[in-house]
Amino acid sequence: MQVVSTEARAMHNVGLAGLTFWSPNINIFRDPRWGRGQETPGEDPLLASKYAVGYVKGLQDAGAAGVTDGALKVAACCKHYTAYDVDNWKGVERYTFDAKVSQQDLDDTFQPPFKSCVLDGNVASVMCSYNKVNGKPTCADKDLLEGVIRGDWKLNGYIVSDCDSVDVLYTQQHYTKTPEEAAAITIKSGLDLNCGNFLAQHTVAAVQAGELSEEDVDRAITNNFIMLMRLGFFDGDPRELAFGSLGPKDVCTSSNRELARETARQGIVLLKNNGALPLSAKSIKSMAVIGPNANASFTMIGNYEGTPCKYTTPLQGLGASVNTVYQPGCTNVGCSGNSLQLSTAVAAAASADVTVLVVGADQSIERESLDRTSLLLPGQQTQLVSAVANASRGPVILVVMSGGPFDISFAKASDKISAILWVGYPGEAGGAALADIIFGSHNPSGRLPVTWYPASYADTVKMTDMRMRPDTSTGYPGRTYRFYTGDTVFAFGDGLSYTKMSHQLVSAPPSYVSMQLAEDHPCRAEECASVEAASDHCEDLAFDVKLRVRNAGEVAGAHSVLLFSSPPSAHNAPAKHLLGFEKVSLAPGEAGTVAFRVDVCRDLSVVDELGGRKVALGGHTLHVGDLKHTVELRV
Repeated sequence: MQVVSTEARAMHNVGLAGLTFWSPNINIFRDPRWGRGQETPGEDPLLASKYAVGYVKGLQDAGAAGVTDGALKVAACCKHYTAYDVDNWKGVERYTFDAKVSQQDLDDTFQPPFKSCVLDGNVASVMCSYNKVNGKPTCADKDLLEGVIRGDWKLNGYIVSDCDSVDVLYTQQHYTKTPEEAAAITIKSGLDLNCGNFLAQHTVAAVQAGELSEEDVDRAITNNFIMLMRLGFFDGDPRELAFGSLGPKDVCTSSNRELARETARQGIVLLKNNGALPLSAKSIKSMAVIGPNANASFTMIGNYEGTPCKYTTPLQGLGASVNTVYQPGCTNVGCSGNSLQLSTAVAAAASADVTVLVVGADQSIERESLDRTSLLLPGQQTQLVSAVANASRGPVILVVMSGGPFDISFAKASDKISAILWVGYPGEAGGAALADIIFGSHNPSGRLPVTWYPASYADTVKMTDMRMRPDTSTGYPGRTYRFYTGDTVFAFGDGLSYTKMSHQLVSAPPSYVSMQLAEDHPCRAEECASVEAASDHCEDLAFDVKLRVRNAGEVAGAHSVLLFSSPPSAHNAPAKHLLGFEKVSLAPGEAGTVAFRVDVCRDLSVVDELGGRKVALGGHTLHVGDLKHTVELRV
């Protein structure tokens, strides 16, 4: 993100970019059909929280130029606050959707990334969303804005609406009777800036009608102007200030282009490999590259895209090393009707030494304002994959390019498909990165940030049901790896490598840890399922978990160590939740140590039914892969 902000400053200096970036999107990828899930870091609150902090600090940090005292390189914005993850599903639109969320789910799942973004990232802005939460539009909810963001979290910045959301709460949600009331209630709730012209048109009238004070308006304007000051707008000639020398020469540098390639390499996830990968380019005389995304360019950069330095499509990336024969198989990703071109695709696969199929989605399938209704590959893509695989003379490598997951159980089970890769929307250098993985110059280390559900999930679970926890009485299976009780196609955290990594526990906490309760605490006299996650109960109550990770294979590689905890069942706790993750790079035969500091109140607590943090008493099982260690919390 430091490179992104450097390029942003460079483009700003020549009049081609602003300095406020309404990014990142840190909403939880709660439902696999969500069209905007592609913008997010995934389904886990801890992962989203750490992503938010890193993203924001990378964008905003002006320290590298010696600028301090609250100055910003660019201003980031964490969005969309809160419980926003329905865009347009079967006629239910984000503009009028009322997210019915329990306090437990709100504080356990939806709020943590925003809390971390403000408290730990010191973000410049938070954007309130279109939807209502429990009957109130978020941009008119004083408890959520003034109470939580400014009051509890002490935001040092401004609160902005999603574009036209103030207009939406008046004209579509009919939350107020007049536009003046809409202007007044949002500003008094804590809104500082309206994306759109609604407040410009109606705020003066709201003040004149006595529904809004000038002091309220002054407060909002002050928050906005402070941000301009922190960005250096009033500090004189920008060419004489920090970042003033940046320009076109600092955009699309060779190191920046290589970073795009490395980012894509690290994000690619190997989901299946029967030994076919990596391929040897020297032994391949011809490769069939087939599929509607096989020559994708614009598709690779997803939505809210910038202008790439240069595209390297999958076809171009693979063709740089071997002779290729290209057949799209379908004229578009929708792959419906007459767009299926089966005979030419089958013929190409039948005559090639190896076949790479690149399928999946694009913005016509999943995007802002468009959620999916099915988890199957679009149109006749499944038919294309099966026919090509059955006709192929050599190994078949299936590549899925998409933001969201698909049910590709047929490919996972097929003996004709040798390997499966998920590349997401891999960016401008995606094709080069794919070739690096397939030909083995880079060992894959990506992990899935979301659960891949069976297609039946979309048939039985309404996208509008916001409940995270399962309900056994109705058969509701719950959501995300933390609560979902059904079968998966692939699980959160799945990802293979060309080498084998082993874990050994070096040190762990004792078998039990005692909570520090006052003598008169009621849980000393009676049995309790949990105690409050209060600082006086957990002062200095932390321990280290150290693991020795060894590369037991013959290929160098990176490995992400994921530490999970499975807590006791109090308060409908998650089946497991992520405590931390660290990545280690190891040469063949090399070993390294990975350490996690586990704070009992912070890391082992769960959210109770009222939204409070509690430490469940009893056995907490810590696990990394198949390695497990249980620590019992006692009073």
